Amino acid sequence: MSEEQRPPTAQALTILARGEVELAVYKPLRGERPLWDFPDGLYRREVAAYELSHALGWDVVPETVVRDDGPYGAGSYQRFVEADFTEHYFTLLETPKHHDALRVLAVFDLVANNADRKSGHCLLADDQRIFGIDHGLCFAVPPKLRTVMWDFAGESIPGGLLADLAQLAAGQAPAALLELLHPDEVNATLARAAAVVRTGRFPNPDPDRRPYPWPMV
Repeated sequence: MSEEQRPPTAQALTILARGEVELAVYKPLRGERPLWDFPDGLYRREVAAYELSHALGWDVVPETVVRDDGPYGAGSYQRFVEADFTEHYFTLLETPKHHDALRVLAVFDLVANNADRKSGHCLLADDQRIFGIDHGLCFAVPPKLRTVMWDFAGESIPGGLLADLAQLAAGQAPAALLELLHPDEVNATLARAAAVVRTGRFPNPDPDRRPYPWPMV
């Protein structure tokens, strides 16, 4: 298969959204590599991450939808974020004004069970908002948290975030998650939200597990 024929795993395309044409990142099922610990259809997890972020009211994941009419078939379309691509988690951490936004993303990863939070998966948008991208390896039932965002370990999680998680854990599972994930994965997500509320603190890395992704950036 030539490079021209190869299905892209992330390609910027124009899409029709809310009546407007926007740039999006397209991740088709056909571009995925099989993994032993995640089923096919990682693009659905990309969309589920957006739906979780939206349900919490945090909106730290760019708008993401499933579409079946892409050039390589079904996949996720995520709004392309105009960002300063010289910035990433480690550089953002050097600026204290970004810390609150980074804490939100770190808590999000606890609940989503993000197995691949690299530094480059944190974007500083042109409007100075911080977004997280690349959530295909989220929502597994067993613990799989691998992240570079351990700098807040041991700190108390802000009360507003805990209140949002408590509301999520106590209510019905968002319908969008039930459409995108296995019911066991949805239940595990709600259970993780409840566990974060109970502990109220950012965890320390588990010494019995590999806590960092590779590569880290």
